[in-house]
Amino acid sequence: MTDQIRKSSRSVCTNIAEAWRKRRYEAAFVSKLNDPEAEAAETQVWLEFAVKCGYLSREIGKELYEIYDRILGKLVTMINNPQPWLIVRGK
Repeated sequence: MTDQIRKSSRSVCTNIAEAWRKRRYEAAFVSKLNDPEAEAAETQVWLEFAVKCGYLSREIGKELYEIYDRILGKLVTMINNPQPWLIVRGK
């Protein structure tokens, strides 16, 4: 379970970096942002399992889950309104 949490949580960061490099193309940028969104949601599921299995305290699990909720909220905002983050040619 630790490996799964580590893998999915690290993937959030690396996938955001990949999406960031696609900012010249709105469709590619938005498409790539779906990957860290999925990884963040997966991390939340693993955190729930860790709490239910007794590997993580309820308080720590809740705190980490809420952090990923904020990350997901920011990703969804970027997906729904990518314009502020795009590289505009000619500027």
